[in-house]
Amino acid sequence: MTNAKHIVVTGGAGYIGSVVAAQLIAAGHRVTLLDNLSRGHREAVPAGAELVAGDVADRALLDTLFAPRGVHAVVHLAALLEVGESMRVPERYFRNNSAGTLTLLEAMLAHGVRRIVFSSTAALFGDPERVPIDETHPLRPCNVYGESKLMTERMLEWFHRIHGLRYASLRYFNAAGAAGAQGEDHQPESHLIPLILQVALGQRAHVEIYGTDYPTPDGTCVRDYIHVSDLATAHLLALDALEEQGRLLYNLGNGQGFSVRQVIETARRITRHAIPAVESARRAGDPAVLVASSEKIRRELRWAPRRSALETIIADAWEWHRQHPRGYAGAKAPGASSGAD
Repeated sequence: MTNAKHIVVTGGAGYIGSVVAAQLIAAGHRVTLLDNLSRGHREAVPAGAELVAGDVADRALLDTLFAPRGVHAVVHLAALLEVGESMRVPERYFRNNSAGTLTLLEAMLAHGVRRIVFSSTAALFGDPERVPIDETHPLRPCNVYGESKLMTERMLEWFHRIHGLRYASLRYFNAAGAAGAQGEDHQPESHLIPLILQVALGQRAHVEIYGTDYPTPDGTCVRDYIHVSDLATAHLLALDALEEQGRLLYNLGNGQGFSVRQVIETARRITRHAIPAVESARRAGDPAVLVASSEKIRRELRWAPRRSALETIIADAWEWHRQHPRGYAGAKAPGASSGAD
């Protein structure tokens, strides 16, 4: 990016949002984070960012945020994201992820904010017909989380056609790793790599393998892991590209898959811990294989992952978790402000 802009990052106190914010600040932008802190952390906010504690569904707060500030664009990461939870309480996901985003879009239009980079998901694809999955693959979510994100993508498309909204939808595969002071700290935690590392830290007795009868080489689910720093870089490239283009759709992954058993074994080597594993039944809504083709964003935006090896991803995560064995708990926020003004 060449010119400094005012960027709002929703969910900016979360895992990916905090890394995106840090990269935006490093690029010279003014960054305001909007986060209701239900799952984000004040301590994750990078130095130089302003934190506004609030929700994307709060229209009055959004009006206060957008009206006087000359906001150029929004990077929208605020969402509930647990697949299992979405299959138990679907209403929470449609209200938060879909309806909440509609409120955000309405406020953006009202205040002339016409660019948004949207955090989408590989869960749009459901059980894939083919791998690696490219952007032309049919969209058939098999869980409510994916459906709530697909509803948002459809809204974005119509807002683009009717209102001229410029948008980029980035369909993440599995974000992992850590970036300096920013790491993965969900409460409760449901993601495989941090769960494995909690076992290595002695905080869990074992890691569970959900399903061992999938049609994969070792019977466990296969996923594509992307380093959180590489994922964040894609957001900045997409934001820049929206200066010239109106609609962008990209899949983001490494293009190679690793089974649950392979991830556990790699973590055992890196941490030098036994990491006991217990086999459990499948979880509802889990496809057998999700692996991305990211050729389109590599070709069009020259995105080039720099930390793509699984060993590097796990080693970075392990270093952060060793330095933050209780997550962000007890850490001091690096000069972040809070509240709307």
